[in-house]
Amino acid sequence: MLVRASAALLRPRRALLCRWGGAAAGKRARRLSGGAAGETALRCFPLNRALLRLQGPDAEAFLQGLLTNDVTRLTPAGGGAPRALYAHALNVQGRCLYDVILYRIHESPQDEPHILLECDATALDSLQKHLKLYKIRRKVNIALCLDLSLWAVIPKEPSGDVARKLQQHTSEAVVATPDPRVEVMGWRLITSKGADLQRIVPGSQIGSIKEYHRHRYKQGIPEGVEDLPSGVALPLESNLAYLNGISFTKGCYIGQELTARTHHMGVIRKRLLPVRLSDPVPSEGVPEGAEILSETGKSAGKYRAGRGECGIALLRLAHIHEPLHLKLSGDARVSLTACIPKWWPKSTDK
Repeated sequence: MLVRASAALLRPRRALLCRWGGAAAGKRARRLSGGAAGETALRCFPLNRALLRLQGPDAEAFLQGLLTNDVTRLTPAGGGAPRALYAHALNVQGRCLYDVILYRIHESPQDEPHILLECDATALDSLQKHLKLYKIRRKVNIALCLDLSLWAVIPKEPSGDVARKLQQHTSEAVVATPDPRVEVMGWRLITSKGADLQRIVPGSQIGSIKEYHRHRYKQGIPEGVEDLPSGVALPLESNLAYLNGISFTKGCYIGQELTARTHHMGVIRKRLLPVRLSDPVPSEGVPEGAEILSETGKSAGKYRAGRGECGIALLRLAHIHEPLHLKLSGDARVSLTACIPKWWPKSTDK
């Protein structure tokens, strides 16, 4: 199911597809993907994300009432259950509190539910309090996983051959699964702390967290409280439906009413989009929430976060075809361009 978008998004504008290029961009892309032909096909990025372990008879039912996605899909049944699931936890007003990825550890319906929950490390304490607030008498244990490490594995090219190769060498990993959001984000890998990554992913290279963030910003993928401010971001404006993070057919969960009403009756007029700043980028960076204006001075949206010239912004779809600029302190202004990610669905029918 996909949410209706405004007519501005549906107008065919070939130039708006994310094709930011040039020699410099090509070099950066080769660095991310492992370089020229013959070099490594996989890059592994250590992530500043925390992991919680939820285990007990009520683990799935507990999360089902708190998250936007259908957690029952993780129940192993006939080998068709996914290993990972993306979701948001919302407040009662329907705004995002935390973005999470769930990983199923148990292998059969007869096993006690055992789930790892990935979250922004800076929001860990707040999320733990949130879970304990709603736990009440649920039979579920919640514990911090200090013995595990989390990695993003980005293939040079999205291909089944690379996926099969990765699967062949992940017997020593706790979890190795495609990223449940979109294919361009590669795979998620969970290992024991201090594990030899070369044994698990032979021939791979370790990338920097900065490269990882640049990659996802270029793709328009929000992650963490910097991109999804707690109590501010709305799930459908944050492309949660496009990122496979919500079910519109599951039962009730906190924040469902506004989200469901918007999906069934409303039109999404603003969305998170990747943006590229013109050079030179201010040395002090762009402040969070900086206003983005159209050429005529109308408010077009707000800048959320970024790395270097790549960032993500909440933009009114009616203005994304126009010349845009950031309004900074004083009379300073920086031009920017927005684009529609290639991974967005071609059709916005429900």
